[in-house]
Amino acid sequence: MTVNFVVPQLGESVVEATVGRWHKAEGDLVAVGEVVVELETDKVDLEVGASHKGVLARIERREGDNVRVGDVLGVIEETESVPGQNPEMPGAQPDEPHAGSAIPIPQASAVPRATPTARRLALEKGVDLRKMSASAKGAPITPEDIEEYATAPQAGTEARPEAANQVAPPPVAAENLREERVRMSRRRLTIATRLVEVLHTAAPVTTFNDIDMGAVMELRRKHKDSFKERHGASLGIVSFFVKAAIAALRAFPRLNAEIQGDELVLKHYYDIGVAVGDSEGLVVPVLRDADRMSYGALEQAIKQYVNKAAEGKLTLEDLRGGTFTISNGGVFGSLLSTPILNPPQVGILGLHRIEDRPVIVAGQIQVRPMMYVALSYDHRIVDGLEAVQFLKRIKELIEDPESLFLES
Repeated sequence: MTVNFVVPQLGESVVEATVGRWHKAEGDLVAVGEVVVELETDKVDLEVGASHKGVLARIERREGDNVRVGDVLGVIEETESVPGQNPEMPGAQPDEPHAGSAIPIPQASAVPRATPTARRLALEKGVDLRKMSASAKGAPITPEDIEEYATAPQAGTEARPEAANQVAPPPVAAENLREERVRMSRRRLTIATRLVEVLHTAAPVTTFNDIDMGAVMELRRKHKDSFKERHGASLGIVSFFVKAAIAALRAFPRLNAEIQGDELVLKHYYDIGVAVGDSEGLVVPVLRDADRMSYGALEQAIKQYVNKAAEGKLTLEDLRGGTFTISNGGVFGSLLSTPILNPPQVGILGLHRIEDRPVIVAGQIQVRPMMYVALSYDHRIVDGLEAVQFLKRIKELIEDPESLFLES
């Protein structure tokens, strides 16, 4: 008896995906919950497990195909048992309907757990994941693990005496290496589309200022050890800017709003998105009700999001919503940039690297640790004066970080 293997529910407001890598080929045995295929959504990649045990009799949708919830991905021919099947894992009962959904919950399989990005990189570099083992903590294999494995000398690869007499393969023609076509992931395509849409649907403008980071750096130096011992996370600069941004948003609420039709929706809550980089580009997990979070809670949440992004474990819930965004390009060495709005938000604060520069302080030239900051805003809602004053308020609070405790 056969059952359809279909696209499962993908998450709130997500109805479409792109078929990624198939882990199984036609004719392969599958167990309930075993990863069969990857689906790429606008925000995260999902590993989809089989809903029934049996044989993957037919693949209906190939890599790169766009699919919607409920679409048939393939057909599974049910069998009584599958080698390696966990007997405690529930399978289909004889009286169940045979239009079973796939389940987006990966279970144990012969191949070690790896992030979707790592799997794609393994294919590109010809790395057999079955020859790799995850870290001692059971974390999935990451792209960095693939790179390290691919460049390290492998056991059993020592040169054999007869190898010297073998004829080397002919060199690859240089012109064949000049171009390469790689399918863009769904998330990369979505990022590209949304960034262009911003330019056509909003009126983005950017204003700049610079901030003396000396007081914050001294505060961090003074408390870094006790802070990390107490909270299990380092005291970074982003938590200071989250606190400062919330105080400034309270003073200039239209930067915490959005346009819906002909109405302006002012939001009296502060869900702050923090841009985090991974191999597919920036993603923006959200610190919900950030105004109620302590510095320790903020740093713990940011650390968790960074780790989840590196491991490919961010969920749709992590990325949902957000009222204002902070993007720290300084961690990558950026000196100055104009951040692009994250719609439907109307404001984004860009942070940059800290560098020593000569400035005038009380009539004297001093070398101070300075940072350029940038505020991009939607001029349809926010006037230039508001934007300048907002950024000036951020500057005042960061240069006097003790005042942030009064604002919190």
